[in-house]
Amino acid sequence: MKYYIQYQGQTVGPMTPAEMANYQLTANTMVCPEGGDAWKPLFSFPELMPMVAKQNAPAGYIDEEVHNKKILCGVLAILVGTLGVQYFVLGKTSGGIYTILLSFFSCGLWSIITFIQGILMLCMTDAEFERKYIQTPASFPIF
Repeated sequence: MKYYIQYQGQTVGPMTPAEMANYQLTANTMVCPEGGDAWKPLFSFPELMPMVAKQNAPAGYIDEEVHNKKILCGVLAILVGTLGVQYFVLGKTSGGIYTILLSFFSCGLWSIITFIQGILMLCMTDAEFERKYIQTPASFPIF
């Protein structure tokens, strides 16, 4: 679903929640769903509130869910990356299937790539991991 927002006295949109994250929003920012005619404060849309919570998080805040998923996916990519398990955990089923096929047709050489991918996952920040592997619309993010 796409939304319009009132930002600095202007109507901006339509845009997805991921695009809205680029703006400094508050719970009182006025929002209107695409195709709707009623403007409501952002707190009226429960699906958008986590975005505001992340933006207003104190310095040093760690999103435990993203952090745990990063660690799990990194370790899985290192240990059993040729089975594409890291993609299945991320909900990117087609990426998992592609990994299995690439591993099969490359006679296991693809395991080198998944090993490197696991190390990179563990070394990147939580924000980079979330942007690169969770928020991306790509079904097969590699590096």
